[in-house]
Amino acid sequence: MIQSAQGLQASEAQFDRVAQDIAAQQSDHVDLSTQAVALLQAKNSFEANLKALEAGDEMTKTLLATLSASSKP
Repeated sequence: MIQSAQGLQASEAQFDRVAQDIAAQQSDHVDLSTQAVALLQAKNSFEANLKALEAGDEMTKTLLATLSASSKP
């Protein structure tokens, strides 16, 4: 789950870098298609890491519920 959280942070940082690149450059010099691809990659990476984090959370909940149920007399 730590890797998923780190992936979320990396995706956010990538998104921020692309947004800053677009904002910092003159509109004549920005290759919008390249920047759009980079934004989509950041979005997809973020969503994939979020799904992995959610799956890990569900697995932890299931494990705790199973352990709780098996420890009851």
